[in-house]
Amino acid sequence: MFSGCGISLITSLLNNSYSMAFQDELTGLLGRRALNDRMKGLGRQYVIAMIDVDHFKKFNDTYGHDTGDDVLKMVSKKIGDVGGGGIAYRYGGEEFCVLFPGKIADDCIPFLELIRKRVENHKMIVKNVKHRPKSAETGHKRRGRRAGSCTEITVSVTISIGVAERNENLNRTDEVLKAADSALYIAKHDGRSCLRISEA
Repeated sequence: MFSGCGISLITSLLNNSYSMAFQDELTGLLGRRALNDRMKGLGRQYVIAMIDVDHFKKFNDTYGHDTGDDVLKMVSKKIGDVGGGGIAYRYGGEEFCVLFPGKIADDCIPFLELIRKRVENHKMIVKNVKHRPKSAETGHKRRGRRAGSCTEITVSVTISIGVAERNENLNRTDEVLKAADSALYIAKHDGRSCLRISEA
């Protein structure tokens, strides 16, 4: 009985250690460490998509960090539901990555476009935007006074996507990742809320 309890405890500790090392705490997606680990054995055919939340800093500054966290959770949920064999990761900050092992870009575009449209069409309700205090202390003092007088507005966010696939010009995973990031930069430059494919 004691042996069984010990084994159960060790298994639980190992699972928790894995989650802490490989899973992003805020979004629940796999994290960058898990992505780096997976990229070691991808084989000769795969696609990498880099995804970024448009104007996220401005959104955060306008509506507050709690709402910013809600945006990241919402976006990560949409990205996490990607089809086509894609695996979603939080790359860092407001940037995400989707890996498609054994695929070519043409196979993946419809699934990525579906994510982009789902994020764009999602409406979020934000409270107390107009009168949001500059500091947490001021906000704490005001809450009792202004109960029942909150205002609400509906907001939405968009994402930009850059896509690259392994080919004869992009042999290494770091090259494909960099090409996807460059394509993301082009998507941002082209007006955001769009998808661009690397020409490398």
